[in-house]
Amino acid sequence: MRQAGDVSLPAGANADLAQASTHSDDEAATLMIPVMGVSASDLEDTFSDERGGNTQLHEALDIAADTGTTVVAAAPGTIERMFRSDVGGNTVYVRSVDEETIYYYAHLAAYAEGLNEGQQVRRGQRLGTVGSTGRADPASPHLHFEVMRTTPGAEWWEPATSVNPYNLLVRPAQ
Repeated sequence: MRQAGDVSLPAGANADLAQASTHSDDEAATLMIPVMGVSASDLEDTFSDERGGNTQLHEALDIAADTGTTVVAAAPGTIERMFRSDVGGNTVYVRSVDEETIYYYAHLAAYAEGLNEGQQVRRGQRLGTVGSTGRADPASPHLHFEVMRTTPGAEWWEPATSVNPYNLLVRPAQ
């Protein structure tokens, strides 16, 4: 059985991992900030923002960045699903190693070359690039990043409890 660290990386990924490791260790609480070049001070908590004509909560973090900026895995896991949806555009669902968390990455401009469903990914591994696919404003490219607690064995699409990613990416003031 392969472990989470046993993945082959595409060319150039080692540079991304080296930069990502430095990037996150000083700034993140428990997860790596999944957009390269973004620091904790750049993040804005959008979790409780209203959407859909004020009828629903956002329940995710929108991380603004230029189109084409590298998106990396915030934590290790297995890619459960990759597809293009009307709302999320190009999306990736990654299930954590303990199978209790789903990380959802949406509005990607493109997927990383060689990325496939069922593939194990490491924290910091390149998943794709920031974009504005789906129902994202083309003038405001961003990564829609969502964290959902689930139960082992539950399908990626089954109801889960949303957790504010901001609190997992930013250390509280000491």
